[in-house]
Formats: sequence, C-alpha cells, structure tokens
Amino acid sequence: MSGTEPGPRSDREPTAAARAELVRQIRAGGHLGDPRWRAAFEEVPRHLFVPYFFVATARGYQRLSGSDHDPDRRARWLEGVYTDTALATYMRDGELVSSSSQPSLMAMMLEDLRVGEREGTGSGCRVLEVGTGTGYNAALMAHRLGTDRVTTVDLDEEITGPARDRLAAAGYRPAVVTGDGALGCPERAPYDRIIATCALPSVPTAWIEQCTAGALVLAPLATGLIALRVTEPEAVRAEGRFLATPAYFVPLRTPVRTPTGTEPAPAGGRRRAPRDALPREALRDERFHFLWSLAAGSLPLDEILGLWRREDRPRRERFGVTVDGSEQYAWLDSPGGPHRWQLGGG
Repeated sequence: MSGTEPGPRSDREPTAAARAELVRQIRAGGHLGDPRWRAAFEEVPRHLFVPYFFVATARGYQRLSGSDHDPDRRARWLEGVYTDTALATYMRDGELVSSSSQPSLMAMMLEDLRVGEREGTGSGCRVLEVGTGTGYNAALMAHRLGTDRVTTVDLDEEITGPARDRLAAAGYRPAVVTGDGALGCPERAPYDRIIATCALPSVPTAWIEQCTAGALVLAPLATGLIALRVTEPEAVRAEGRFLATPAYFVPLRTPVRTPTGTEPAPAGGRRRAPRDALPREALRDERFHFLWSLAAGSLPLDEILGLWRREDRPRRERFGVTVDGSEQYAWLDSPGGPHRWQLGGG
C-alpha cells in the first residue's frame, strides 16, 4: 500500500487480539471506516508507546507498568493500554504534563485531517504534529503516510527522547523535534496538515505561515476541535468551524506569539465558569461551558448567558474562528454575522 510503512508483525504479538478488540470498539463508535487508518490502529502497538501510566487513587497516583513484578498490576496495565480511554503518561511534581489520548478521539481527529485529499495530486500530505507525547499518534501517521512526511514536536527532551526511541523500536522514524510547538518547525515546512494534541489559547500564527495554501489545521480550542482551512499563508489567513465533539487536552505549555510579539490572553482551554453566578440550567449544560470557554474575557457573563439562551443553546459546530493577520476572532453561524468577538479577550 502506497505511503504505508510496516510496523512490527502483528501475527507474532500476543497483544494482536487486544488491538483487534480495541479497533472493533472504535469502529462500533462510527470511526475507522478508512481501511488504511484501520490498518494503522491494528498494527501499531500502543503498549510499546505506553510502557507505563498513572491512575488516580485516594493517596495520589499509582504507576502501572508492563515491567511490574506483580502480575495483577501488569494485567491492569495491559488492560488499560487497550481500553478506549486517555492515559496519564508523564507527571511532574504531581501535575499532569503529557498523556496518551483516547484512541477513538485520535481516530476521529486523524480521519478529519482528510489526508486523502492530496492523493490525486501524486504526492501525499506533509503533516506537522504539535504535542509528541508518547509518539503513538506519530506512529499511526507514519504508518499511513510514510515516515518522511511526518514531523512531530514537543517542548521537552524528556518527552521527545523516549518517543523517538519507541518510534524507532516500532519501525518508524519520523522527524522528532524538541522545541517550542507554538513556533512550529520552519526547517521542515511547508505543511499540508497541522494537528495539535494540546489545548490552545489561540492559534499560533507561525503555523499558518508554515502551511501550503489549502492546508488544514486541526487543533483543540475551548473544549472543542477547530478545523481551519488556510487560504493565504503569507498573509496569515485561515478560517473554519468547530467539530461537533467535545475535546479536553493537556494545555500547550508555551506562550502563543502573534506577529506583533504580544501574547494574547487565554481563550479557554478549561476555563471554569463562576458557579455562584450561574443559573442551574447553565451549570448543567455542557454547551454553555463551551461557549463560556470560547468567549470569556471578550464578552461579559450576562452577554454569554443571553446569547446561549437566545440561540437555543447552540451546538459547537455553529461556531467558528477566523485568523486574519494579527487578528483572531470567534463567531456564531457566520464570520460576518452579528455575533463575533476577539479570540482570547486580548
């Protein structure tokens, strides 16, 4: 299959059945209809990229590992690796720094990258991933596209070093770069797709500048996933809508820079609404919390509540984002409509 590089032989691994069951669950949820992405999830061994993870307990966190001497804990580790859930993989001073995303969400995001759109041109997509994490997502993309078309960047060598080793052990050698993800990776540009696996306060303009015209940027923003189509990379112009699914990721651990050198105020991520100021109906409504996360800092609380009520609790996919040079703004229904505000409240 063109663009696909083989990983370890699945028929020689005792975990092949566990991977097959995970794929079955993901397909039952409506994803992995593309046989090439399905093959990637069937053949890339998640357990190789998650040799241990942390689970919350009453006393803090417990580390479960595939090398644990206790067979019960080893069994819990393997079961967790091939369960459709996010896993905490790197803790620092009691704080979660990196995780392995929920596989079904990863599958949905990879499908929504639409990498097949370029196949008719005779060349595959060049993809930049921001947030290497364990390296598992980079391995899936390398399997689908070929390792020479995948670049992945993360802030700490403590993360990229082990990810690079695990990728090599699995048979994949994409470019693994240690650096500020908000700056992209200009030496490997241009990119046809950019995918982020960390929550953003706003869209880094460097990403747009490093894209080709028509490129797609898919990134977590305000507890959702924004899909931006790049129209003019040189002028830093892109626009798109949110996908329907909720998405919660570890935040990008670096300031996002604009062309003027300023740092916009946070635009959400997991910003919490003031519970004592909200009516019960809003407290219980996930759509309200998305809108609050997207608009807080730009709109006062009473305006956010009013918009949410007047528009009948609008779904995520009714919202979008426009990037126009140094300006970024969010909108409801249409970028030229009456409901728009500066992204980030800066």
